[in-house]
Amino acid sequence: MPINAAMCGVVQTAPMNAPLSAAPAQPVPAQPAAAQLVPAQLAASLVLAEKSVPRYTSYPTAPHFHAGVTPQLASGWLAALPADARLSLYLHVPYCKAICNYCGCNTKAALRDAPLDAYVATLLKEIDIAANATQARRVSFIHWGGGTPSLLGPDRLAQLWATLGARFDLSHVDEHAIELDPRTVDKPLADGLAAIGVNRVSFGVQDLNAHVQQAIGRVQPFEIVERAVQLVRAAGISAVNLDLMYGLPEQSMDDVERTAHLAASLDPSRLAIFGYAHVPWFKSHQRLIDVAALPGAAARIAQAAAARSVLAREGYRAIGLDHFARETDALSLAARAGLLRRNFQGYVNDDADALIGLGASSIGQTPHGFTQNAPDVAGWRRMVETGELPVVRGVAINDDDRLRAAAIERLMCDFALDFGALSQRMAGNEAALDDAIALLDDLDRDGVLVRAGRTVRITPAGEPFVRLAAAAFDTYLRRDAARHSAAV
Repeated sequence: MPINAAMCGVVQTAPMNAPLSAAPAQPVPAQPAAAQLVPAQLAASLVLAEKSVPRYTSYPTAPHFHAGVTPQLASGWLAALPADARLSLYLHVPYCKAICNYCGCNTKAALRDAPLDAYVATLLKEIDIAANATQARRVSFIHWGGGTPSLLGPDRLAQLWATLGARFDLSHVDEHAIELDPRTVDKPLADGLAAIGVNRVSFGVQDLNAHVQQAIGRVQPFEIVERAVQLVRAAGISAVNLDLMYGLPEQSMDDVERTAHLAASLDPSRLAIFGYAHVPWFKSHQRLIDVAALPGAAARIAQAAAARSVLAREGYRAIGLDHFARETDALSLAARAGLLRRNFQGYVNDDADALIGLGASSIGQTPHGFTQNAPDVAGWRRMVETGELPVVRGVAINDDDRLRAAAIERLMCDFALDFGALSQRMAGNEAALDDAIALLDDLDRDGVLVRAGRTVRITPAGEPFVRLAAAAFDTYLRRDAARHSAAV
């Protein structure tokens, strides 16, 4: 699974109210014809692929967060957690050595140590503030995202780990994961990660073809990725994730298939394959990418299907929309048991009661609602220095939100949903979600799903379009048609 809450190249959430989209550009030459790419039973697939819908890593989704959620309200939500609540911690480090052309993360280049030292000093203070705000202490999941959080280096990471250990109970951590840039991994870093208990790493690979790497401004030959994987395994970290992308400039079907084969040859525990989101109005450095070199909708559909096919042949179980895992991996086990979850890290087996987001732009979640920290480092630091949680926006959730969130999550995770039974269990009224039926029936006619009464099953050909089915339950989307990423 991806560790980053706003994965590089796949913008899941926007700072403040920035709308999102990922409209595919003109097809790359030599791509197969659309008729060869689109399943026959999905005659409208190209139209569907270009529809704008959220990624549904939360509900309500981030564009509906607002400034009405204050630090004081967020503190009250944390204080309301029972002492035995299990916590998930997400720490965001918005720094990289350089910014890749395709990147959609909240990050900046750090060319000196000073910004990193200052960031850690503030993060240590925020950890204290968050710990003081809640009586809950037991942590079950920890995720470091960015940016490149490992850019902090072993010593700074150890300092942060020591403070987390002093303020929270880390004796029951099931998963301690961090996102890594393969180009920055050396033996001291790998050993340092193992020393602080990291047991899962996620490498940003994207593509393993030289011409595509040149086009996206991220040159990292396969040998570099292979060596990074070997180093962390030699340090004792056996759980390895690889993040790949399709829809990149100059990328062909053969490129995607070759990347998937090479990635699988490293025997990772999990892989994730995301569609590149071209949002130059939101991330100005993406203007360095030649729009004419981006695959069109038909090619994106074919690339996603090709990667999925390769990984299936390599023995990986498809998990939800874009994740793949070995049968023995915890994500596969959760999927088989119907316990798969979806949050800002993507598909997860994280079943914590609350998520505490630490660092600039981090998102948190409690039973009462979502919070997001100030996205800019300067604003985040100013708020922390006042001794308050650096929350600048969020959204409180009500019972209807919880019902719809559950429906969307199960549909996204299981590709099937009995929304009548869910409504009866959560709302005492099996018809509570019937307003989705008309939209679901449109997708039924398009071959995306089959509806029978109040049950929905996504067809195999419709799986890439599951977000469209989820959107049928989204009342916020109907009221405010913000721009989101393309469906495929």
